[in-house]
Amino acid sequence: MLEGCVPWPAEFARRYLDAGLWEGLAVSEMVERTARRLPQKAAIVYGDNRITYEELIRSAKRLAIGLLRLGLKPQDRAVVQLPNRPEFVSLYLALNYIGVIPVMALRAHRQAEIRHFVTSSAAAAYFIADRVAAFDYRPMATEIAAEFPSLRHVVVVGEAGPNQTPFATLSSPEPDEALLASVRPDPGDVSTMLLSGGTTSLSKLIPRTHNDYVLNARLCGQVGGFSEDTVFLAILPLGHNYNLASPGLLGAFYTGGTLVIAGSTDASDIFSTVARERVTVIAAAVPLITTWLNSNVAERFDVSSLRVIQNGGARLAPELRVRLRKELGCTPQEIYGTAEGLINMTRLDDSDDVLLESSGAPVSTLDEIKVLADAGHEVPDGEPGELVTRGPYTIRGYYNAPTINADAFTPDGFYRMGDIVRKRGRYVYTEGRRKDLINRGGEKISCDEVENLIFGIGQVKQVSVVAMADPVFGEKACACVVLHPGAHLTFDELIAHLRAQQIASFKLPERLEVLASFPVSPVGKILKRELREIVAQRIAAEATK
Repeated sequence: MLEGCVPWPAEFARRYLDAGLWEGLAVSEMVERTARRLPQKAAIVYGDNRITYEELIRSAKRLAIGLLRLGLKPQDRAVVQLPNRPEFVSLYLALNYIGVIPVMALRAHRQAEIRHFVTSSAAAAYFIADRVAAFDYRPMATEIAAEFPSLRHVVVVGEAGPNQTPFATLSSPEPDEALLASVRPDPGDVSTMLLSGGTTSLSKLIPRTHNDYVLNARLCGQVGGFSEDTVFLAILPLGHNYNLASPGLLGAFYTGGTLVIAGSTDASDIFSTVARERVTVIAAAVPLITTWLNSNVAERFDVSSLRVIQNGGARLAPELRVRLRKELGCTPQEIYGTAEGLINMTRLDDSDDVLLESSGAPVSTLDEIKVLADAGHEVPDGEPGELVTRGPYTIRGYYNAPTINADAFTPDGFYRMGDIVRKRGRYVYTEGRRKDLINRGGEKISCDEVENLIFGIGQVKQVSVVAMADPVFGEKACACVVLHPGAHLTFDELIAHLRAQQIASFKLPERLEVLASFPVSPVGKILKRELREIVAQRIAAEATK
């Protein structure tokens, strides 16, 4: 395994192999196995572009050869920041064919995050689109490449800039099977590096092996009811664990289903695509579902093919689950988990009290879960505590992070989820975060990270970033500040300062509260719960004016 990664202890690895959970396949080989069985089946639909499994594997192999000839080699890391397009899929499989490890950046990430990913992974390559909407990624890539000698290649889907390689020029005329065989990754090696939610700092890197990630996709697909008849619509980022393998595109490919890549998040576009492609499953999130249910757009299209709408990232309220079933005629499926491993899902045939209220149960019988009190002992079912887990697809440590790992994992290898839950049997019911994190429609905002940046504003004496309720996103960030005597700060000034730090836009506070002082405990700790109440009261008062 790649140096800096923590392997499973030998006795656990043997247990998972003996149970048939780890199949000894690289991620790309799993997809190729389906292609041999269903070569002419549509693997990807993107607008009018239809790509068969045979075509997908051929293009991935040709690209893999081109990447080797470019100079990439097994166990190199490559930051991948591409929008939802077929090129994302072919690149992901190509990298997996040759053992180059993709670090899955998201479209919203900017200089601060990309620098961190390049530094933390010692990335050799950076894959971008030329531009997405109004943002041009090429100047940012040029700036970052100049700072990091390890970053040997910037590859651009679209028009490349100076000293950048056009993606379209990389594919070799024919796959070289012997060359690919010579660099085949061991299934126990790292396949993919995902990003942690980042509760106290920038994201940590999560090394997922081929064995465990194939299993992740397989188990989630089984619980999701995926089959050759599945037509899976991806709207959210393909680089996120949810849309990549939980069950996501890899879950669809495991069973021979079809991945439909949405062209936009516009509701009319989405439901016209459902009607045209006879979509059976949508992977959604609270903001999307709320928007759909608060409009009549679905009524204008034939959505009779739709069987399941999945929800991930943040808990969907029971009343919205009821409305999905009633108004769209499909089963709501809650997916709650972590990029570090454990995935819980409601079952499609669960009783209503579980289907509509819970956050699901682990997808593997060998997933071990416990709920712990602050003192570290396990609490009885029904009592709140922190969820901890270990299992056949849950990592044993972050990449190159021994100090963080000592806090994030128990001495016996359980990963601390950081979520407060109640457990009833194998089903869990989420209640919130143990650490200071804002969940903006599934995007996690570290309060500590944003607070540290706001401290760079000279007028600010104290700062505390807290969550405020939002009907669409669930939570948004509010920056509460105490200023130095005589100082002034506007919301526009706050945002201008944070944008200058080049952070992702979803992390920007969406409200500023200037206070004379903060509520504190007897030992001087800021009472964030009371701050949240103050913000809520002010918002309510404004609504009555």
